[in-house]
Amino acid sequence: MTAKQIVDCMAQMKRRAPLSIASPYRFLLLGLVCCCLLGASACSDQGEEQGNGPLTLYGNVDIREVQLAFQDAGRILHLHVDEGALVKKGQVVAELDPARFRMEVDRLKGEVEAQTRQLERLRTGSRPQEIGKARAAVESARATLREAELILARKQSLLVTNRISQQEIDSAKARVQTLQAGLKTAEQELSLTIEGPRREDIAAAEATLTALQSARELAQQRLVDSRLLASADGVIRNRILEPGAMAAAGAPVLTLALNDPLWIRAYISEPDLGKIREGMPAQVQTDSQPKKIYKGWVGFISSTAEFTPKTVETTELRTKLVYRARIFACDPDQELRLGMPVTVIIDPANAAVHGGGSPRCE
Repeated sequence: MTAKQIVDCMAQMKRRAPLSIASPYRFLLLGLVCCCLLGASACSDQGEEQGNGPLTLYGNVDIREVQLAFQDAGRILHLHVDEGALVKKGQVVAELDPARFRMEVDRLKGEVEAQTRQLERLRTGSRPQEIGKARAAVESARATLREAELILARKQSLLVTNRISQQEIDSAKARVQTLQAGLKTAEQELSLTIEGPRREDIAAAEATLTALQSARELAQQRLVDSRLLASADGVIRNRILEPGAMAAAGAPVLTLALNDPLWIRAYISEPDLGKIREGMPAQVQTDSQPKKIYKGWVGFISSTAEFTPKTVETTELRTKLVYRARIFACDPDQELRLGMPVTVIIDPANAAVHGGGSPRCE
């Protein structure tokens, strides 16, 4: 309500006021009514300004940490970074003593080489010289058997004239039988030599070689993992272990704080929840440099209240619920520190939601 409207209202009330009311009291009543109207007008204007004006949120730069650890146990040889150092993804930050890992790799390389040669020998099969040797063994067994058979025949002819005992005949027969079995063995050996190794033996050798190759690759990977790399861009917050210390597998060695992207954790009251949408631009200010404004945008708004309400809430209590929001901030000069309290200003009236994908810092 404007001042002109208030004056017009007073004039109308003056004309309509009953003449029975004394003049001083009548003017006093008019003054009280004007004060009430002015107060209501001021409250209305203030409410409109608060409803449509910029929203101010308070929060902190979010701390996100990663514990950097070796995958294998060992003695720490070097730490290449100190606390507060900026690191890039893939940068070497620490190393274990690689001597044991290298020896394991060398040992498995030798075993793989030996098994490879064994498999090649099986796949190649018998050499011509080996086949010739087996055939010669068969011919030798046949000749020896023919000689034994001739000796047995002569002894059997002497037995008719009683010139030889039955025992000698039995010994000659046993020798012939033994040589016959030896001939069969030599013939089987020749057959096996010609056919070459069994398919099952070749498959077993191939499986053994595959297992050794996998073990060698694992040993090589363990050697590579003796160098600890930064998993992301960030800042080293803590050196948990020092060079010379024994690091257990999976035990944290360094604490890495992530700062890309930089997040601000703030809270939105329930009445203001409908005024803010994801993608709206935001301005971030700090107490250390209150005149400097950091550009940012609303990246995430929680779908649930931070504190679980009771089953029945009055209208007044429902408006006190808050919702967590994530504000992305651009900090090219690395001035925002993790955990720093900040002020976030969002103007719903002038804020246009970013389009074309997620906003990014220039």
